[in-house]
Amino acid sequence: MRIWIVEPYCTGSHRAWAEGYARYTRHQANVLAMAGRFWKWRMQGGAMELAWQAAELWRQGDRPDVILASDMVNLPAFLALVRPWLADVPIVLYFHENQLTYPLPPGEKRDLTYGMINWLSTLTADRVCFNSRFHLEQFFDELPRLLKHFPDYNHLELIDEVRARAEVLPVGCDLRGLDGLRPEEPPPPGPSIILWNQRWEYDKNPSEFFAALERLISEGASFRVAVAGENFRQKPEEFEAARGWLGDRVVHWGFAERRADYARLLWHADVVVSTALHEFFGVAVIEAIYCGCLPLLPRRLSYPELIPDEWHALCLYENFEDLVKRLRGVLEAREPAPPGLREGVSRYDWGELASCYDALLEEVAREGHRPIVA
Repeated sequence: MRIWIVEPYCTGSHRAWAEGYARYTRHQANVLAMAGRFWKWRMQGGAMELAWQAAELWRQGDRPDVILASDMVNLPAFLALVRPWLADVPIVLYFHENQLTYPLPPGEKRDLTYGMINWLSTLTADRVCFNSRFHLEQFFDELPRLLKHFPDYNHLELIDEVRARAEVLPVGCDLRGLDGLRPEEPPPPGPSIILWNQRWEYDKNPSEFFAALERLISEGASFRVAVAGENFRQKPEEFEAARGWLGDRVVHWGFAERRADYARLLWHADVVVSTALHEFFGVAVIEAIYCGCLPLLPRRLSYPELIPDEWHALCLYENFEDLVKRLRGVLEAREPAPPGLREGVSRYDWGELASCYDALLEEVAREGHRPIVA
């Protein structure tokens, strides 16, 4: 079977997902991709470039049996441009995030254009997949509010039809690859290392993370800190300020360009913390847990799905004060994370998940294109 993976925002976790599945599937796969920048332009106009790439593949004799497209694809526009070749090819639409419920920066008003692109794309797809149950439920809860913004002909009845085609399919991660990057040398002796490996963005709520560290310092706690993750802002003020007052507690600061350097941070850290306001899945947290970090995560968003039920009491905190209390306890106890945590997240390795993707795409290819409006 031949698969086309269509990803107009090919960077970070989107790129790892597209290239990871292409590498691990038992089928033949081609990735149609664009550079991961200008996300609004990708959703508005990326279909032109993707259609050109599709036409080139078609002329070379590549005929897909099924297409796997990310949520950044404007599917109606893409299919209109490739209609001569791909009108009857079934499509699976995969949501890493959505533009209905993604939290906005302070002071920014939501542009419903991009939420409508997401919605119209679901109407075009034959199957709709979300990376977590939390994400799926939040998306369909918000859809009626989106459509009720408009004066008439909003076809609310289609929401249930699309939901019947929706399911959860977790993100695959290259976890076993981290085993090969495990450093031979132990971390330098010293206090426990607290890891931040999220993006340096407002939706990850870094100010609360740094507030927790400030509280620990005021109490006289000893710790080291590694701050990784990508930075898409020119001057992330809360990070610049924290770099100063954290002083020699810092063992790493900034994005780790080399995978081996990033893996060393994961293997050497003791605890990984999230204070996120938004998380539809959590690849960075999964990677850290796999490498032996004890996670301290809010009891909301996608996190309760990621952590096996028996470890919820250990790993999920209720509020800021609970986070500080748990961090304090971890620093004092200095006990390793239970091995069951690593075993619990191993199910997200591509070696486990690729066969689930394959089975889904095989099923959709057998069923063929089934228009929802017919």
